[in-house]
Amino acid sequence: MQCSYCKVQKIALIVAGGKGERMNTATPKQFLLLKKIPILMHTLNQFSRLEKIILILPSIQFDYWHSLCDTYNFTLEHTLVEGGKTRFHSVKNGLGKVDDESIVAIHDGVRPLVSTSLIDSLISKTKEGIGIIPVMPVKDSIRKIDGENSTHIDRSKLYKVQTPQCFFSSDIKKAYTQEFSAHFTDDASVFEANSGKINTILGERKNLKITTKEDLKIAEIL
Repeated sequence: MQCSYCKVQKIALIVAGGKGERMNTATPKQFLLLKKIPILMHTLNQFSRLEKIILILPSIQFDYWHSLCDTYNFTLEHTLVEGGKTRFHSVKNGLGKVDDESIVAIHDGVRPLVSTSLIDSLISKTKEGIGIIPVMPVKDSIRKIDGENSTHIDRSKLYKVQTPQCFFSSDIKKAYTQEFSAHFTDDASVFEANSGKINTILGERKNLKITTKEDLKIAEIL
């Protein structure tokens, strides 16, 4: 039987608005080198099999990105979109370039080690009205701290959320017509607030988000 998603256009929406503050570097983290190539180029390459790639950057970084593409002979075709004041607004801007009747995979620009097999698995499980996201079980003990009081929390039902998060374009576009809320921490939370349902699959331990120098060292090893 032919798969239901094979003929649907697949689009990657890569969000990269970092400023390098936690890295304590002048260079935004997405442009730091990983194995002698900017992190962001590794990330985009993982989505090269999709029909379209949309990259969201602050407009003040456009020229620098173009210069990096020239320096590293990076020729993978992609559409550049200006980011907004928050991640929510950046994704909303990017969705304006997403074609109707497509599946969109929204991904953090500083998760360069995501595998193509995870991307394919997420896309293949995406259905209308249902978003699909990768998660990893929490291994550390967890405590909730409220003032001077702390309470143990059962970690058996707690999971860390990763990207890419995949949706049918019409569904996620509709979700992003909502007003911004500080409670929106990712695309899944925006989708759920608009009565969307989220399904999960097991993510990958190596699919880490590079936000610190220690993360970058781990990524180098992986």
